[in-house]
Amino acid sequence: MMEQDAREDLLGRGYSRRQLGRIAALVGGGAVLAQVAGQAQAQSQAARGIAGAVRIGANECWTGPFPEAVAAAGRIVGEGNRYDPDDQRGMLLRTVSQVDGVPEDRILPWPGSGDPLVRSVISFCSPTRGLVTADPTFESAWRAAAWLEAPLAKVPLQPGKGLDVRAMLAANPQAGLYYICTPNNPTGTVTPLADIEWLVANKPADSVVLVDEAYLHFSEAPSAAQLAATRDDVVVMRTFSKLFGMAGIRLGLTFAAPALHDRMMRYDGRQVSGTLPITALACGTAAYPLADRIAARRAEMIANREQTIASLARHDVEVHGGSEANMIMIDWKRGPAADIQKALLAENVQIGRSWPIWPNVSRVTIGSAQDMAAFSAAVDKVLA
Repeated sequence: MMEQDAREDLLGRGYSRRQLGRIAALVGGGAVLAQVAGQAQAQSQAARGIAGAVRIGANECWTGPFPEAVAAAGRIVGEGNRYDPDDQRGMLLRTVSQVDGVPEDRILPWPGSGDPLVRSVISFCSPTRGLVTADPTFESAWRAAAWLEAPLAKVPLQPGKGLDVRAMLAANPQAGLYYICTPNNPTGTVTPLADIEWLVANKPADSVVLVDEAYLHFSEAPSAAQLAATRDDVVVMRTFSKLFGMAGIRLGLTFAAPALHDRMMRYDGRQVSGTLPITALACGTAAYPLADRIAARRAEMIANREQTIASLARHDVEVHGGSEANMIMIDWKRGPAADIQKALLAENVQIGRSWPIWPNVSRVTIGSAQDMAAFSAAVDKVLA
């Protein structure tokens, strides 16, 4: 019955029966979802596996989970013979609901946020209902749209600016999904909540706005969570991979109306969201309410970011302004950013990559004070 419903849904969204043959592997197991979502992760894992290097290229946190979260995960390991002792999943949902004011029935946990991002494209886009994003932004959604043969519109960002939501709507007034990453990866810039609200109010009634707040805790910008808590056409994503230092532990969240979550789950019957490691659940539950620790870690990152920007003033480079996340974009003004990336790696400092729209600009993750001092010293040597 689930396979038949999914097939009818895809036919209704503009797919031909020939195209359904390509999508058949998706029904019932989520294998294609995992394949598409995992492409970017596999590439970044290959790039970051350099022993001994200063790793400031993958937007990871410079330190691990908060001590309280580590202790909680450690305590639950001994009960790893049980699928969910003491309702760890329910404890996480209740904690998140209390912190964010989102009803529990609108919260789903995930192994990170890559799966729900790709799943949203697969659920809400089609060959007749496209995807609209910023450019540059996190590209997993682009790859999913290409695989679906869904139209893709990219709205160019101006350096130091958030996304122009009016240009977004104009780029495809009948899109199935409008994707806003805020703070944006790779620019760190914030799209104001008022602009997101405008897009929600003016888009087609049957389309969805996906707000990716992976980096929100590094910023003091307001969240779009209340839109997801009260509307049936907004999905908000969170992850514990960034400020919470849990990238390898794999935990994320989506906030959305139950009906939207049902549409996202029609292909695998909630298997992914319903079978998370209890260590991740316990770690996330312990970390999420620690407002003072969150604020302190944010302040540490901001201090390191500002010190790094100041050190770059010694050189003829341009740092794009406006970042409110643990990354900066640097225009090296001397040819392809890939050449600078290679030169810095020779100094044992591993920075991030460039995007096709800005080939001379590198993304650099803000790490610890020690990491950033090593980066500044390497830049001094490379650009001497």
